[in-house]
Amino acid sequence: MHALVEPWQHGFMQRAALELTLIGVLSGVLGCWIILYELSYSAESLAHALFPGLVAAALLGLPLLAGAAVGLGGAALAIALSAAVPSVGRDTAVAIVITTLFGLGVLLALAPASPPGIQGLLFGDPLAVDPGDLVTAALLCALALAALAVLHRVLLATGFDRASARALGLHPLAIELALIGLIAIAILVAVQALGNLLVVAILVAPAATARALVRPLPAMMVVAGAVAVAGSIGGLYLSYYAGLAAGASIALVLVGVYLLAFTLGELRGRRASGAAKMRPAIIEAE
Repeated sequence: MHALVEPWQHGFMQRAALELTLIGVLSGVLGCWIILYELSYSAESLAHALFPGLVAAALLGLPLLAGAAVGLGGAALAIALSAAVPSVGRDTAVAIVITTLFGLGVLLALAPASPPGIQGLLFGDPLAVDPGDLVTAALLCALALAALAVLHRVLLATGFDRASARALGLHPLAIELALIGLIAIAILVAVQALGNLLVVAILVAPAATARALVRPLPAMMVVAGAVAVAGSIGGLYLSYYAGLAAGASIALVLVGVYLLAFTLGELRGRRASGAAKMRPAIIEAE
């Protein structure tokens, strides 16, 4: 009991756990839509595209949300201009722009003149969360969850049948853009805890774990949220007792849980397939 309770006697651990709980609930719900819409790579690209804007905002003392908006707008404009060149395809344009922007952000963050705390945007540090960060995270998470609740039906209709969604008067492109905007908010909330390099782990891994275990979407969201919160707390334990970086420990636990769930799902599928093949033989024998 002492080993379980002792870490939570520190205020920085309590704040980190509360921050990660907020992020876990949001990522559990949002991650299921990311998986359903096959936006995992887009989420990673978006995180990298936002990075120079986040670093610039931190260096200038501006709100990170403003930096994220500028970074996103600049990335979208650069991709559009690159894709307009006949000899450059859209996929190539995305790869070039995202890699360039991420490299620019890394140069700014790791420059000798940059304050030491800037590197936290790259690698994350949930143990550095302060009460102001918790208030901001709570407000942004509540806003994103409320938007997801309002958009639930249209997201469901568009995600399962895009053609039918148009017949119902819905606009799939606008809905997907709204979803990408919510992903940007989630990245902004989670970047301090996990950093730009690892933030996709909490957005995708819990939802992928839930998909390997359950199929109904509401159950999948509940399981994904539980996995995100439990995995984050487990990562904090690992960081505390093993002396490892907190963000990397959380990502390691979340990915490890996914690998375990995937393996169990594969074994269960093979067992069910084997039972189905054995059934005709049993009937013939009878």
